[in-house]
Amino acid sequence: MDDSALVDMFLERDESAVAFAREKYGARLRRIAFNVLGDAGAAEECESDAYLEAWNRIPPHEPREYLFAFLAKIVRARALDRVRAQSAKKRGAAFTELTAEIAAMLRSGDDPQADVERKELSAAVGRFVNELPDEKRRVFVSRYWYMEPISDIAERYGMRPEKVKSMLFRLRAALRKQLEREELI
Repeated sequence: MDDSALVDMFLERDESAVAFAREKYGARLRRIAFNVLGDAGAAEECESDAYLEAWNRIPPHEPREYLFAFLAKIVRARALDRVRAQSAKKRGAAFTELTAEIAAMLRSGDDPQADVERKELSAAVGRFVNELPDEKRRVFVSRYWYMEPISDIAERYGMRPEKVKSMLFRLRAALRKQLEREELI
């Protein structure tokens, strides 16, 4: 079933839409949540929460052209919410370590302009990622959006883990330079 038909089912409030979405995207969504949480049971709960949230958000949204991305963004957000809620526990350690690689570059603190700065920063990171060559973009997104382990990225793209680590190091340095040029850090 194509995504447009699946979105139509959500819009018509057809409960089988969730079953079709689970069949089509469930494994990939659970993988995203698992990469953040490191717990298969919690990943399944995040997947279920994502379908419920999608049910509530379609309408008004109609993600016909980007249904997987729509669901992936929701499941990732739910997984990150869980990590934040349990940040003192070991489950959050992998996420904390991973995001520290990027977060170390960013300003911190509660500033009245924080929302504006976050939007500018998000746009700058988006531009950076969009300008990357395909292979580097896939590696960067796999690591920092899907939070995949370096070993999985290396295997998927036929690289040695050392090459992936080196590429990510250079990409973080390039991102830092761009953000400094734009005076965002």
